[in-house]
Amino acid sequence: MPALIEAAGITKRYGGAWALRNAAFSLERGEVHALVGENGAGKSTLAKIAAGVVAPDSGTLRIDGREVRFSNPLEAQRAGIAIIFQELDLFPQLTVGENIVVRNLRFGERWLARPRAIERFSAPFLEAVGLPVSPRRLLSRLSIGQMQLVAIARALSLEARTIVMDEPTSSLFGDAAERLFGLIGELKRRGVAVVYVSHKMDEIFRVAGRITVLRDGETVGTRAMAETDMNEIVRMMVGRSGVGVETSAAGSVVAAPPMFEVIGLANRKLKSVSFTVARGEVLGIAGLVGAGRSELGRALVGLDRLEGGTLRLNGKPVHPRSSRQAMRLGIALLPEDRKLEGLMMQMPILENGSLAVVGRFAPAGFVQGSRELAAMRPWFDALALRASEWQAPVSALSGGNQQKVLLARFLAADPQVLYLDDPSRGVDIGAKSDIHRIIREFAARGRAVILVSSELTELLACSDRILVLREGRVAASFDRGAATEEKIMAAATIAGAAA
Repeated sequence: MPALIEAAGITKRYGGAWALRNAAFSLERGEVHALVGENGAGKSTLAKIAAGVVAPDSGTLRIDGREVRFSNPLEAQRAGIAIIFQELDLFPQLTVGENIVVRNLRFGERWLARPRAIERFSAPFLEAVGLPVSPRRLLSRLSIGQMQLVAIARALSLEARTIVMDEPTSSLFGDAAERLFGLIGELKRRGVAVVYVSHKMDEIFRVAGRITVLRDGETVGTRAMAETDMNEIVRMMVGRSGVGVETSAAGSVVAAPPMFEVIGLANRKLKSVSFTVARGEVLGIAGLVGAGRSELGRALVGLDRLEGGTLRLNGKPVHPRSSRQAMRLGIALLPEDRKLEGLMMQMPILENGSLAVVGRFAPAGFVQGSRELAAMRPWFDALALRASEWQAPVSALSGGNQQKVLLARFLAADPQVLYLDDPSRGVDIGAKSDIHRIIREFAARGRAVILVSSELTELLACSDRILVLREGRVAASFDRGAATEEKIMAAATIAGAAA
């Protein structure tokens, strides 16, 4: 019997850059097949070609042994293929239910006139992913993690034979990720195949049966998970040995007066949140989806209105009313959603990186490009940012490289307090250790770093202390030596769990 999906000799170019060169993989019925590789390796492009989002320049794609060439995702949907994008293709101005049924061939166009039908259709799939929100709620009122669950619910509603998942847990944490893994197991039992694109090795070895590694747009090889290990996969990805899956970079911070104090911060989401961060310290923030991690960052820079609380920087009260004012005061936020809140997608890579410091290069109102590039290049190099042309639009980069541009922007601005909301989301394993190192080096220069992450291993590797948020409150605080994944998860999920 032929494979469910077989891709062979797939080639794709964007301008002068190769995204894929003679790439190949196959997918069997009821199989979970992982695609991995560094940022820019071509894994997302290959997944999008299989789902009809991108057309290859050459090569063949076969479904059940029959050669096909999709012109759009609807044609792929008719062939039984659905995709969950890393950059979510949802509509913030529509309701949750409308996002599930729009362009959904199983529902047709009934959504235009029948809101009750939308609710009946979408509610079971929201329940399946564990998202307790009304189908009538506006999508824009959800967090990025909740939006990701909506995208997963939409894919389930299509009842596809194949679901392509591109970084599906990038904004999920704990119970939400566990529910997704349970859903994947159920899909597999029903004979549904899953293409699983991720940088998270522990997830891949948990859910996948086979793994295909891409490097520089080419297929390096395919392995059965039972016959390989993480070190071999990492060597295949980066083309060298000596790259650790996880690094423990955090060090001890000498006891010092707090540099940044948050006292009784409260609004519609936060419930009297208090903590301090010392100069040179990395404070980790853990919590489930909806616990208030992103809302805390927005409140600190004036994006969300406060109903109470005090902020002190170097002992002096500060009251930022906007992110721009917060930056002038020395507080910066790297947002969770780089596409909607961080980057200007059609602006050049260089201009996106220098946006926070552009005044340094325009003494007479005209930007001096040579000075701009000279200032940003060290940050780009430190983050191993790959780009063939710095004047190309940032939209031409992979999601991970886009994240690096955004991180470089805030590192170049050199704030006293830097709130990083999932900075390694969508970043490959080879670059993640570089980001961890950069965070530690930035803190070592006497800055305070607040690090939010959906990955407990990342928090344990980078943080000097870890706060756990639950339902908008500080549920627990752990010194690095006392923190474990089990303790953090207990504090995040169990009322009354103590440090």
